[in-house]
Amino acid sequence: MNTALYVRMVLLAVLQITSAGILFSQEFEPAAEDNQAKGYLFAYFKGNSTIDEAVCFAISTDGYNYRALNNNHPVIDSKIISSTGGVRDPHILRGEDAKTFYMVLTDMTSVKGWDSNRAMVLLKSDDLVNWKHKVINIQERYEGQQNLKRVWAPQTIYDPAKQKYMVYWSMQHGDGPDIIYYAYANSEFNDFESEPQVLYRPKNNKSCIDGDIINKNGLFYLFYKTEGHGNGIRLAITDSLTSGRWIEQPGYKQQTTDAVEGSGVFKLNNSDEYILMYDVYGKGKYQFCQSCDLDKFKVIDHEVSMDFHPRHGTIIPISLKELKALTSRWGMPTDIKLK
Repeated sequence: MNTALYVRMVLLAVLQITSAGILFSQEFEPAAEDNQAKGYLFAYFKGNSTIDEAVCFAISTDGYNYRALNNNHPVIDSKIISSTGGVRDPHILRGEDAKTFYMVLTDMTSVKGWDSNRAMVLLKSDDLVNWKHKVINIQERYEGQQNLKRVWAPQTIYDPAKQKYMVYWSMQHGDGPDIIYYAYANSEFNDFESEPQVLYRPKNNKSCIDGDIINKNGLFYLFYKTEGHGNGIRLAITDSLTSGRWIEQPGYKQQTTDAVEGSGVFKLNNSDEYILMYDVYGKGKYQFCQSCDLDKFKVIDHEVSMDFHPRHGTIIPISLKELKALTSRWGMPTDIKLK
């Protein structure tokens, strides 16, 4: 264990240092009343048929009860934005300016096989309705990728040390394990500045996929799924994203014995509580767990309701103004009331 990192973690845990004035990716505090966090946006896809491999949106006003927009139909046409005709695993992020949004997707249709894709899609928006997009094919974009088998589940986080947006995802080459890589996006969010580099490889050198990172008090918590060796959601922590210094936490974080994937963590508005959710894909359901320390989690399924069946998605806080813009474009769910 790195001594300096351990000391930093202890101090942060004791002092609960906050970073006033800094806008993190899953929290924002604009001054105007209409722009304060009043609800949540859930980006998800629905299933393994090509028609269901598309971005769908749902909204909530309390973080527990979600209702699909657009009658649970896609809000973006996969055929227009992807190279395969389908997209999966949508990850959405609010930018540091609090008004720009970034979304990244697996460019894939599963009917072609789980080792069939080589690309991801990068999208950018300033209103959550209209999106600019760009396909990044890793095998075509970079040399030395001849034996690349798959590019899975990209996500984005702002790296304050570099003051840039980092995209990270898992890749498998040949018969090797799935490893989480990263690259920094350019300012237009339509290309990478450099070749992919390894972000995280477990000490046991086994496969890891579906990485999901949240910044809490200056530490980066990486939740990821192990593959082929006690499948589940593990946690590693660092104070520097590209340092390679990760402290692997013991045990698994999912609160079920069923197979899971696609974990996503978000902070509840005006609360110290966090939600860890994940896709219980074999049972066709999602599970929500609550925590204040991102270490111990309790199941809160009895408090959660949805009128749709999501697969691997993410949730961000949104303002009343943004809720109104989304419902103006995609219609108001019958049992959602905006205040």
